[in-house]
Amino acid sequence: MNAHAAPQRLQQAIALHRAGQLASARTLYQEILSREPEHFDALHLLGVTAAQSGNPQQAAVLIGRALAIDPNNAAAHVNHGLALKELGRLDAALESLRRATVLDPRLPEPHYLSGLVLMQLAQYDAALASLERAIALKPDFAPALCDRGLVLKKLRQYPAALVSYDRAIALKPDFAEAWCDRGNLLKELKHHEAALASYDRALALKADFAEAHANRGNLLRDLARYGEAVRSYDAALACSAAPATARAMRLYAAMHIALWHDLDAERVRLAADLERGEAAAHPFGVLTLFDDAHLQRQAAENWMRTECPPDASLGPIGQRARRQRIRVGYFSADFREHAVATLIAGVLEAHDRARFEVSGFSFGPDTGDPMRRRLEHAFERFIDVRERSDREVARLARDLEIDIAIDLTGFTADGRPRILALRAAPLQASYLGYVGTMAAPYMDYLIADAALVPAGAERHYAEKIVYLPSYQPNDARRAAAEALFSRAELGLPAAGMVYCCFNASYKLNPATFDSWMRILQATPGSVLFLYAGSAAIIDNLRREARSRGVDAGRLVFGGKLPFREYLARYRTADLFLDTLPYNAGTTASDALWAGLPVLTCAGEALAARMGSSLLRAIGLPELITTSMQDYERLAIELGRDPARLAALRAKLAVQRESAELFDTARFTRSLEKAYLEMYERYSAGLPPAHIKVEPAH
Repeated sequence: MNAHAAPQRLQQAIALHRAGQLASARTLYQEILSREPEHFDALHLLGVTAAQSGNPQQAAVLIGRALAIDPNNAAAHVNHGLALKELGRLDAALESLRRATVLDPRLPEPHYLSGLVLMQLAQYDAALASLERAIALKPDFAPALCDRGLVLKKLRQYPAALVSYDRAIALKPDFAEAWCDRGNLLKELKHHEAALASYDRALALKADFAEAHANRGNLLRDLARYGEAVRSYDAALACSAAPATARAMRLYAAMHIALWHDLDAERVRLAADLERGEAAAHPFGVLTLFDDAHLQRQAAENWMRTECPPDASLGPIGQRARRQRIRVGYFSADFREHAVATLIAGVLEAHDRARFEVSGFSFGPDTGDPMRRRLEHAFERFIDVRERSDREVARLARDLEIDIAIDLTGFTADGRPRILALRAAPLQASYLGYVGTMAAPYMDYLIADAALVPAGAERHYAEKIVYLPSYQPNDARRAAAEALFSRAELGLPAAGMVYCCFNASYKLNPATFDSWMRILQATPGSVLFLYAGSAAIIDNLRREARSRGVDAGRLVFGGKLPFREYLARYRTADLFLDTLPYNAGTTASDALWAGLPVLTCAGEALAARMGSSLLRAIGLPELITTSMQDYERLAIELGRDPARLAALRAKLAVQRESAELFDTARFTRSLEKAYLEMYERYSAGLPPAHIKVEPAH
């Protein structure tokens, strides 16, 4: 190639490159470099083709060589920063992009890409500033406006985020990604129909948009439209780039309506994905699918690493001087009519205010219901932090010098573990809402008991275990179960054994249902009374019963009731049958409070041992089994022996008056002893350690 040919070859290569003919362009760039190895443009643009072909490593090397020749080329720094971003070398990417902004302050692209990198680093305030600089330089920069909406959503500046999405869409009406992200924002704001319309618009523009299909499925799941959710997840999975969690979310939605036909194969596939370290499932869903403490920890580690890793950006909390009143902060999305609130309300009111200053940080909805109002008065300080960013909430807790942060939500609906990832307090503990390990280095303690985490099982939990005498709090002020119903009013037979389970339908599975059907077959005249939130679960469970040779009429269903009536409904049943691998929690203590014996099968993981914990706390260990065979046998024996069952009821009635399970004051003293020991270790400069609390008297 002569000296005059190189510029001509370069122009040909650039034309091919612009036309999208990357392979042909690459050949010409390489031809130029074979004669002129230090040709800046050929090196730079060959690197760009590598990036466009999905090879950021080669792109970074080639563009880096070009920059060694000409370190003052702003466009090359932009492309180098983009390649480094794709490689996860985020600090190096930021430096290259910063250099581009210095060399050419008029370029919007390096500011935009810096914003994306800062988002990955969870530096949202800095990301917002970078994106706004890009938009100032290019007011019609629709992608920057869309990503500005994402950052504002992270910062919980929802009205401004919606404006940003709408500006992006006004500039580019066919911007499917902006419609999808707008739907995500509206979903978080509980504007469900508007969110659904945004997803539908995104899919009208881009039918194979896997993320929009999956997010639409998430919304429909939240609306309890599980059949439609399953179909949306199926559509996502049919696309070429389905989100990593779509398969697990489909499985979780299907569990809500007993669509079990592919459950075993999907569980095998999901377990393999989790073992490979993939964040393939939300940890809560894994609790419902596997009685495997190791796999549950693996799932939590995968999720934490991807979604809420430790964030040291607020800096360490310095050692604080010891104080007389320990400051405890409870963080929850569920300070309202909710199972967690039902359990914890009495404890919050019973705290010894001479020794504890108690604050509530609420990031759930203000429902205005009686429980919400009760809880607002239960705390010395109740703070609604819904509209504050995770960083702002963590900083607020630090400013208030909270000593112990108790996360009552964890990896459950509307949880905000990033607040704890930022270190809201010197001591942080997971309790009650999420019944498993959060596998996060910023969670110091998991509050449990010896029935939940038996000796030798500690290795499955990243936190140090606080062993209370009994893990579950209860409210002695809860409503009494008044005898409001006859059997006939609930559709139950006048005579015969009534087994019941009012657990949420996602806790049911084929193995448990097989046992229940065998129990019914072995107990003539018996029925099974179940909670049903939809017609679909009724239809599907009746079909499953018929397929096992059981008359579908022996399944009786009840819906949601006001709390007093819900408790009273338990009094029409004879025996509560627990589920595995996710036991009853609040529903089991509700049954026991109403005087109904609970039969459980203890599994391996914490979620599979809640029934055991409650029965030990109430003094009925004879209703704990350790295999499904023994569970079935005992259920059948009790169904055939009314006198034995009556004796258990009588024992429960006596135990209910004296056991710690329903003694709120005594339970609170035990919990406070745990807090004191946690705080004593901290004050002495000692790291967290397993703590065993002796029963309070």
